[in-house]
Amino acid sequence: MSVVPPNVVEDSERWWAYVVAGVIGVVFAVIIYSSVHWAVQPPSNVETIDASRLHLSGEFMEDNLGSAAQPDGSVVVRVIAQQYSFVPACMIVPVNTPVVFRVTSPDVVHGFLIADTNVNSMVVPGFVAEVRTQFDKAGEHLMPCHEYCSVGHEGMWAHVRVVDRSQFDKSFGGKPRASCAG
Repeated sequence: MSVVPPNVVEDSERWWAYVVAGVIGVVFAVIIYSSVHWAVQPPSNVETIDASRLHLSGEFMEDNLGSAAQPDGSVVVRVIAQQYSFVPACMIVPVNTPVVFRVTSPDVVHGFLIADTNVNSMVVPGFVAEVRTQFDKAGEHLMPCHEYCSVGHEGMWAHVRVVDRSQFDKSFGGKPRASCAG
């Protein structure tokens, strides 16, 4: 049996202590850097809006809500989530077309979820939530609020109707916004 000299053991333990201290130092440096960096530059498109003036002027005026075809063929749907409804309560969008949902809230935090799709976002007062998607088949999707917003929360539902492009174009009926009516 050979005996290891004590200074070799001490040197080995010291070396491993330095390695562990170095790893811990790197982890703390990454935590501090990312905390400071993301506090200065948030990781998403943060767009603010004056929640107290939504219906009065700008993008979310009542006449500007719902589905609107864009010159490039895509569709923008503007929605207000408010206690205890979505305005509009029914949105119509074309199949196989890029769709951008822009949603905001004037009162409390709401949820924006389109059932059977990957669309899911939180809607915070003072901010605009933007979700991009495309529907690959026609049909109707339920859109519940999935963030508890108060006593009327369970009745906060809307519908998204996905139709073929020709039916979508007919739904404008001379108006600037597509409608589920009719």
